[in-house]
Amino acid sequence: MSSPIVFIDGDQGTTGLQIHERLRNRTDLRLVTLPAAERKDARRRAQAINACDIAILCLPDAAAREAVNAIVNPDVRVIDASSAHRTAPDWIYGFPEMTPGQAERIANAHRVTNPGCYPTGAVGLLRPLMQAGLIPDDYPISIHAVSGYSGRGRAGVEEHESPGAVNAPAYQVYGLELAHKHTPEIQRHIGLAQRPIFVPAYGAFRQGIVLTVPLALRLLAREVDGTTLHACLARHYADAAHVHVLPLNESRDLKYLDPQVLNGTNDMRLSVFPDMKHEQVLLAAVFDNLGKGASGAAVQNLDLMLSRQ
Repeated sequence: MSSPIVFIDGDQGTTGLQIHERLRNRTDLRLVTLPAAERKDARRRAQAINACDIAILCLPDAAAREAVNAIVNPDVRVIDASSAHRTAPDWIYGFPEMTPGQAERIANAHRVTNPGCYPTGAVGLLRPLMQAGLIPDDYPISIHAVSGYSGRGRAGVEEHESPGAVNAPAYQVYGLELAHKHTPEIQRHIGLAQRPIFVPAYGAFRQGIVLTVPLALRLLAREVDGTTLHACLARHYADAAHVHVLPLNESRDLKYLDPQVLNGTNDMRLSVFPDMKHEQVLLAAVFDNLGKGASGAAVQNLDLMLSRQ
């Protein structure tokens, strides 16, 4: 049997480059990309996508939709790294650890939508707690996240790594209109009845994310506290290879969270920081926005799909 053909459409952006780097030495698949002269040739792209076994789309949303619409070969399977299909009901959400059976659904899927970087942290923290009934679906969720500048794509990298980078800002809070495109994805896949408040930011480091969610225990059931929340997350991810819950005794010793500590990996670390005196809890996720938040997750999903190829 010949090795499956994996076509990366859009391999020159930050996500595509990292996926290519992670796959280029693999011998269990044939990796296909288009030369520069053919990347904008719709006919050539359609030929490539219909000749592959699995296509990984690293494109702007509109281009990703066009690529999917160009597929006429019913055997072609797709991993879309754009946000074009993340709330589409007929696409499988590519977060294997999200719920029991999700990895199996991804393995058997024809259409998988890779999660956004910020939603990976938010859904990873909150979906298990919502499913366990520890947080009601109408809780007023507030999320703050700081990402490395590569989260902006080429524009962010050029701003911070070009000759004029001395003028690049050290820190930028954005999405001030509270209409970030990841918010509907976060709401849908956590299972919130109300739209969460999501405030993102960029820092002057290349990659990595710290995402935090504060909770007021007075708004939760009387028996819910930091220990309860931590135990739920620890149970949910007990067998997960790439999502780890920091023990409470270790989180008590932390003085700060480093967004870059897991860079270059496909891992995510979740922490719970209780303040019982004031009945407050801080939930936190740390991961690489180009790893578990993008390219690493795509390769993880690819490997699941290849297991059924």
